[in-house]
Amino acid sequence: MPRFKAIVQYDGTPFVGFQIQKNGLSVQEALEKALKLMSKGHVIPVVGSGRTDSGVHALGQVIHFDYPGEIREDAVLRAMNSILDDAIRVISVERVEDDFHARFHTNGKQYIYKVDTSRFPSPFTRQFMYHHPYKTDVSRMQQALQSVIGVHDFQSFCSTKTDKTNFVREIYRAEVTADPYAETLTFLFEGSGFLYNMVRILVGTSLQIGDGLRPVTEMQRLLEVKDRNEAGPTAAAHGLYLNKVYYLSPEERRSVNEAYLAYKAELAETQDNFLAGDAEDE
Repeated sequence: MPRFKAIVQYDGTPFVGFQIQKNGLSVQEALEKALKLMSKGHVIPVVGSGRTDSGVHALGQVIHFDYPGEIREDAVLRAMNSILDDAIRVISVERVEDDFHARFHTNGKQYIYKVDTSRFPSPFTRQFMYHHPYKTDVSRMQQALQSVIGVHDFQSFCSTKTDKTNFVREIYRAEVTADPYAETLTFLFEGSGFLYNMVRILVGTSLQIGDGLRPVTEMQRLLEVKDRNEAGPTAAAHGLYLNKVYYLSPEERRSVNEAYLAYKAELAETQDNFLAGDAEDE
């Protein structure tokens, strides 16, 4: 079966998140329903580059799926967009090698977060920008964000609901820019990977620094204390966008796959030896 990679945009407002859940319609479910209709009843699992929460948007979510039959890339693009609700749009489709994996072969992501700083929230952006009507000092936030660039333990900026035990991530870019005419702020974070609610907590803490409620040195202190209770609030979901996903090259993917297969083989051999040892002892 041919494997396809697609870049998907969506307004997260009507969805419970990307991943299929029991409490409502997800983006993944909507995509799989469209593919099932296209393929005349075949169940086609969709794999995303990662999960986004309820209300979070995407400008560049990446998915892959295996289609049960030959079909052109442009035919997939047209068919999916003719079926999907207006809140989801597939912007590109390409056939990829069978070993491509939308989730396991990522080597970086870029998120943006949009803030409306006008006195009253706009009715046109209220579901796409977080409203923060205060005279926030952008230079203070920009200075503070320099502390998070690099390899750090981001436990202070991770939800306590996470199941992760390793909080070390590398951030390549962390910045905020202001458009005084549109009365907006745009945060940009790019890194090797992100923890649950990490970007939203970084934004919530940055805004407090910009408002003068925390010192400029606060980001550095929070990285050192490793305590979520010490950091600022989790900014609202509707200001967050998954903007870009970066991937390993085919050569790098093959190296990763080979290393994984070698690891599995070594693990199986160790288990076999362990079981054989038990038998002899008995």
